[in-house]
Order: sequence, then C-alpha cells, then structure tokens
Amino acid sequence: MTDHIAIIDYGSGNLRSAAKAFERVIGEEGLDLSVTVTDRPEDIRMAARIVLPGQGAFGSCMRGLSAIDGMREALGEAVCVKGQPFLGICVGMQLLATRGLEHGEHAGLGWIPGEVVPINPPDPSLKIPHMGWNTLTIPEHAQGHPLTASVGPDDHFYFVHSFMFESKEKQDILACTHYGHPVSAIAGRDNIAGVQFHPEKSQKAGLRMIRDFLYWDPA
Repeated sequence: MTDHIAIIDYGSGNLRSAAKAFERVIGEEGLDLSVTVTDRPEDIRMAARIVLPGQGAFGSCMRGLSAIDGMREALGEAVCVKGQPFLGICVGMQLLATRGLEHGEHAGLGWIPGEVVPINPPDPSLKIPHMGWNTLTIPEHAQGHPLTASVGPDDHFYFVHSFMFESKEKQDILACTHYGHPVSAIAGRDNIAGVQFHPEKSQKAGLRMIRDFLYWDPA
C-alpha cells in the first residue's frame, strides 16, 4: 500500500500549487508516495506525512482549521502522539505558535511556544508586507538539521507576509531571513517544522526543501 502525504484543505492556501510541487518531487525521486488534498480527519490519521498550508489572517485560518469536525483531534493524534512528520507553510507555520496577534489575540496550536507579531523593520523604506526573494541564514545550532542541510548561501526563497513568528526558545528557530532585522524563516522542534516562505513557489531551492522533508526521519 502506498503511503500518502496529506495536504490539509481547510479553505486556506494554494493547495493545487503545493500538491503539484510535492508530486513533482515524488516523481523525480521515484518515491512510493501519493499526495492527498483532504479535509477528512481519517486521512490525517493515516498519513505518513502532513502538510498544513495557509494564506490570509492568523485568526481566520485558525477558525477554518478548527471548524472541520475532528480535525484538531486528528492532527494532535497524528503529530503529537504518533510523531508523524509535519510541515506548516506560511500561515500554516504561524499556527504552530501559542498565539497570534493579528487583528486581536487568537490562540494557535501551541506546538512551538511563541507568538506571531507584526513585522516592524527599523528602516521605514521597507514596505509591508514583506514580499519577494530572500536568502536564509542558518544559526549554528540548526546547521545539522535535515531541513536546512541543503540550503546554500545563494539560495533564494519566496516570501509574502506581514507578520512573523517570534519564538520563545531560540533553539526552535532553524533559519532566519533579513528584512531590516532578523525574521524567522524556519521553526521546528522534534517532528514538527514550519517555513514562513513558500517552498512550492521557490523553484529549485524550494523543491530541494520539499525533498528533504520527504526524506526527513525525526524518530
């Protein structure tokens, strides 16, 4: 039986673009995996790996995810109990936080302690949202992590966001980008990771990161 990657459909995110990128990497690598775009909790429980995309405001995304009957419970069982590898993309990464402060205060999944706050660059000429291509800086403690191992100094990733993840523990930040000041680009602990940029839109560098996620064995 072919294992499947579950991309969660909760009304947010460019699902087809993400699915096509994962399908491309699976095909190029010859992996015995399939991609399922789904809003069914039972698909999440059975998935080999789980992807949570997201676009829009923190609160509305969290409400959309919570509105699917049984989805939060299925996610908790698959990710926090069974330890299945999880990847959040853009707002999907931000939802890992304890809370988000976009248009009020909203509780997040709370899997990585921290909060999502407005980007406030010291240079007033830098526009918000932060939109475009940026390189990543990998801190020393994260240089051996499987999701950062293939990132080169000249690799560019595509960002579009107005809020950023501010982690309580610096060890949970696996990469930053610079937009007037450091901005969290990858957060992770144990079997859970999130990327602020869009790997599905980041050409070869993004596809390499998707590949690394598919091979990642955090057990």
